[in-house]
Amino acid sequence: MFSRTFHTIVPVPKKSQVSCLNDYRPIALTPIIMKCFERLVMRHIKNQLPSSLDPLQFAYRPNRSTDDAISTALHLALTHLDNKDCYVRMLFIDFSSAFNTIIPQHLIGKLSLLGLNSSLCNWVLDFLTERPQSVRIGNNTSSTTILSTGAPQGCVLSPLLFTLLTHDCTAKYSSNHIIKFADDTTVVGLISKNDESAYREEVQWLTDWCRTNNLSLNVDKTKEMVVDFRRAPGVHHPLNINGSAVEIVDNTKFLGVHIAENLTWSLNTSSITKKAKQRLYFLRRLRKAHLPPPILTIFYRGTVESILSTCITVWFGNCNTSDRKTLQRIVRTAEKIIGVSLPSITEIYTTRCIRQATSIVDDHTHPSHGLFALMPSGRRYRSIRASTTRLCNSFIHQALRLLNAQRQN
Repeated sequence: MFSRTFHTIVPVPKKSQVSCLNDYRPIALTPIIMKCFERLVMRHIKNQLPSSLDPLQFAYRPNRSTDDAISTALHLALTHLDNKDCYVRMLFIDFSSAFNTIIPQHLIGKLSLLGLNSSLCNWVLDFLTERPQSVRIGNNTSSTTILSTGAPQGCVLSPLLFTLLTHDCTAKYSSNHIIKFADDTTVVGLISKNDESAYREEVQWLTDWCRTNNLSLNVDKTKEMVVDFRRAPGVHHPLNINGSAVEIVDNTKFLGVHIAENLTWSLNTSSITKKAKQRLYFLRRLRKAHLPPPILTIFYRGTVESILSTCITVWFGNCNTSDRKTLQRIVRTAEKIIGVSLPSITEIYTTRCIRQATSIVDDHTHPSHGLFALMPSGRRYRSIRASTTRLCNSFIHQALRLLNAQRQN
């Protein structure tokens, strides 16, 4: 009754100017009662998942967020870059229609290996097979088609099912790490002495794994970034995937955060500043409408501060003075508009760092848990050696200092 539901597909543009069909995202519209039921099933599935699930899959895990995924990737890279004659290659993978290529029978086999009971597996199989759907554009609706492949985009369960499909996609070499957040996948290759053999073999293995699991890599949208601070970096030859060269870029967007090859954050703060200033316009309009300060403060926290604090634990520690002043000016402008005192950008960062670090300390399954080790006295956390300022100011090191300061007080 609940597993097979009629879906209406509505194409939603991915960008402002559409040039081809791939510029549309097919979103499935389903009844509200079905969405509620999917959430119940999703909670049931998550409760049955084993604790041995890949720790570098950060989606649909308790006490995990995009902050954790990015900070883990950066900590691996920065720690490696602290050594001599080392550099890092980061491959940001883009899948072509990831959810639409899931083979239900293949997925069910993986769910069974994860320990999900047969009744639940059968429900998921029934949910994904023989799905009636049509496409609606404006007032026009296509004829109904029956599908038995893929998971409909827009459905609550689809990202979780894709996440479980990729649970066995893990690095084969200790010098490589595959960071995953649902369908966002990043390969972090830690290169020493110009030996890229393990990294390139890892990428080839990942390509073969995608082929086996009916996933297609979009090489045109897949990007690679090389982080190399050596005095004589040399020439970095691009990867070749399925006969096409992967573009090497000097910056890219990773889980909503702009990352540059020199690991500075001016581009990211510029993007954040632009969005926040646009929202200040609406705050001024509400002020002119004589809304009281408490309502304006709620609006500010939801629309402006939420932008300023996006993944702030990842990037603020290494922000330069100019960027910090630019961000703080937005807070001061908001204070003048509302007429009340607001938390500074540094206070927001400190609070978020302590909260995230405390969550990691309490979670023994978190990949960064082992970095927070108490000294024999039990009063302080053991500090980690750092030779460079960029590593010293990164999240893990800042969090350790903040936790130690908090324990002293």
